[in-house]
Amino acid sequence: MDAPARTIPQSPRAEATRQRILDAALAEFAAHGLAGARVDEIAARAGANKRMLYAYFGNKEELWVAVLEAAYAHKRAEERALQVDGLPPAEAMAGLVRFNLRYTARHPEFVALLNQENMHRAAYLARSERVPALYSPLLESLSEVLRRGAEGGVFRAGVEPMQAYITLVSLGHFYVSNLHTLSAIFGAGLGAEAAIEAREAHAVEVVLGWLRP
Repeated sequence: MDAPARTIPQSPRAEATRQRILDAALAEFAAHGLAGARVDEIAARAGANKRMLYAYFGNKEELWVAVLEAAYAHKRAEERALQVDGLPPAEAMAGLVRFNLRYTARHPEFVALLNQENMHRAAYLARSERVPALYSPLLESLSEVLRRGAEGGVFRAGVEPMQAYITLVSLGHFYVSNLHTLSAIFGAGLGAEAAIEAREAHAVEVVLGWLRP
């Protein structure tokens, strides 16, 4: 069944309402997932009514996609602010490693959304044209960092940018997304700042060591 037509906000007040709905939906979806989230609760959190929610987003599934897109866009906006193209290659790569670990640690809601969407086998993310478009420039930028590093003798040649990005992200994401289970298994408070700093240093060492000629 096709989603109902959406209304595009035409005023600052309408746009603010739309943003409140998105923020409320993020909190509700992160806590309860797509299946468990309630539209009534999202509307109440946003101080809006369900009619506005449906007008702006169509239905709950379309709202889920919009929340995913907004979450990815927020992360990419902060990642772009690193301006890695202007940094020496090793510094740029270390910055990306640190950023991704710290971003994940600061945004457990992002982890929750990704975990939920993976349970759906990315069926909803696959509807989005916006998210892949966000990551194409990132891979181009990373390719340039790897190229400069190889030409300068800092990195080995032939590293595939997508694999490099998945590796540097996973070193932080796995740690944060499994923080509680890992802490219980090893009897360690891995959420403490000192523990995160140690993981950060280790992740940087692993990536730079892997890239070394």
